[in-house]
Amino acid sequence: MELKYVGPKPIISHTGIEFDNNKEDKYAYLNITLQLLRAIDHDYFEDKMYVYQADTQRYANDELLHNLQKYCPNISSLMESRNHNTEEEIEHNIERANENSVLNEENKAVLKKNIEIMHDYLLQRSVNKAVYYCAIDALANLLKKDHIDYIVVPMFQKFAHVLHSVQGALREQKFPIDTKLEIYQENGNLLAKLQVINL
Repeated sequence: MELKYVGPKPIISHTGIEFDNNKEDKYAYLNITLQLLRAIDHDYFEDKMYVYQADTQRYANDELLHNLQKYCPNISSLMESRNHNTEEEIEHNIERANENSVLNEENKAVLKKNIEIMHDYLLQRSVNKAVYYCAIDALANLLKKDHIDYIVVPMFQKFAHVLHSVQGALREQKFPIDTKLEIYQENGNLLAKLQVINL
């Protein structure tokens, strides 16, 4: 298994394959997530503010996987498990297409063919999503472990998406952690600040 970008969520039907551009492949956020993990993964001293200059370096697929293994040690088994589950979902969808009482035989055949065409695409999106949420959980756990009060990032869509995911992960902890996401301007730059409220 590998990590690689495939694209937005496919909508598969007997009339064709469309893509929902509002449902981006989680791979698109992995570079940002890794940069944030690396930025906050170090020793801290009380009352000191740490600044990390997020670079625009894009990791190659194998580098991304290698670096994420530090934060998600079970990444290989996670990818295999997700791959297996998605294979089962695909088989289930093909069975449902066979049993569909609304479609005629020709439309059933087209639907099954469209599902088969998207097989590898669906598997990769699923694996990317599982790895992304593993990295998000690792980020949330670092914030919690190191009692980090806040993170400030440039207000770009990908950074905001990652911070929003971290909010969800902190909210789902055994003892939920409240956060506040704020957007503000400073020195002409638009910034997003994730504040951890009840650590």
